[in-house]
Amino acid sequence: MSQTKDIIIIGGGAAGFFAAINIAEKHPELSVAILERGKEGLQKVKISGGGRCNVTHAEFIPSELVLNYPRGEKELLGPFHSFMTGDTIAWFEERGVELKIEEDGRMFPLSNSSQTIIDCFLDEANKHNVEVLYNHSVKTIKALENGFNIETSQGNFESKKLMVATGSNPKVWKLLEDLGHTIINPVPSLFTFDIKDKRIKDIPGVVAKHVDISVVGTDLESQGPLLITHVGMSAPAILKLSAFGAVELAKLNYNFEIKINFIQQEFESCLDELKSFKQEFARKTVINLTQFDLPKRLWKQLVLASNIEETKRWADLNKIELEALANQLTSAIFQVTGKSTFKEEFVTAGGVDLKEVNFKTFESKRIPNLYFAGEVINVDAVTGGFNFQNAWTSAYIASGSMILQ
Repeated sequence: MSQTKDIIIIGGGAAGFFAAINIAEKHPELSVAILERGKEGLQKVKISGGGRCNVTHAEFIPSELVLNYPRGEKELLGPFHSFMTGDTIAWFEERGVELKIEEDGRMFPLSNSSQTIIDCFLDEANKHNVEVLYNHSVKTIKALENGFNIETSQGNFESKKLMVATGSNPKVWKLLEDLGHTIINPVPSLFTFDIKDKRIKDIPGVVAKHVDISVVGTDLESQGPLLITHVGMSAPAILKLSAFGAVELAKLNYNFEIKINFIQQEFESCLDELKSFKQEFARKTVINLTQFDLPKRLWKQLVLASNIEETKRWADLNKIELEALANQLTSAIFQVTGKSTFKEEFVTAGGVDLKEVNFKTFESKRIPNLYFAGEVINVDAVTGGFNFQNAWTSAYIASGSMILQ
């Protein structure tokens, strides 16, 4: 015996709850159920932003916002004109959750706790009679003449309309493939680089604030802060490179070379400055006189990598040593030997082919009354709250479209 609902949402994450609440608020007469495979939902919300939940990013121009999406940039421009950052802020504030903007543009709840967002969703779902069914792992999805049959580990359901908001879930992608959708094979998107190099081995925690990075032999490049870690390199400059290069770096099996310009200067201008330092600081020791606003420990390693002795003074540097130091500062090569997941926030590139989604409604072009929200489709973003903004926007538009038709 199947349970019948007006609308079923598969996935009890951020997008699923957001959509369900929007539907139930506007149409309390509809029966809305969320099917969540785990014993509790909203786990990605819980760990996001180090447990603070990076709700969105303070970028209020759609054409600028889309630049943070390696996959989905073109497709999200229209949706962001309908619902974006300002709407997200207003949505949460109307429900008693105030957000704050940090220096880097990331936005968090004022409480600095992801539990605030989780409580908001659970309270609103309860208030509007959204049925949240945990431990309901979906086994099959069948498209019927007037709806869907969903078989779960706890029984069967039928609904007129169905939304899939499961994020990066290979099992659900297989079910969607069986329904006739094309699935772009997933590859990791946000990850740090594993690098074994004596220049960085003993200086974990060091941050170079402004660097240019490129992947040798490709067109991939990025700029921003760089963090040296115990296993290699991280921070926005690396994460952006990993996101925009997700597919290409996977093909390289995560073995490639990167070139780093630590001072964002050309070789020749750097060499000219070094020559002027040779005159200006003649009697001072090179290794002890950090230049270009670099961290002291990083400067020391780059000097040593240039085969400059620790006791050497600026006046004693020869042409070869000056050029070697200029090379280390402007085009240092590092060998990447693998990747590590960025914190606990595993993001993938891949999912339902964007050509098969109507971005005015987030309805499937292949199967009527099937809708998508969040990362189940082939959209992903750089770190900083952008993946959540895609979840809110797609869930809002999809939920609105479901109840209009």
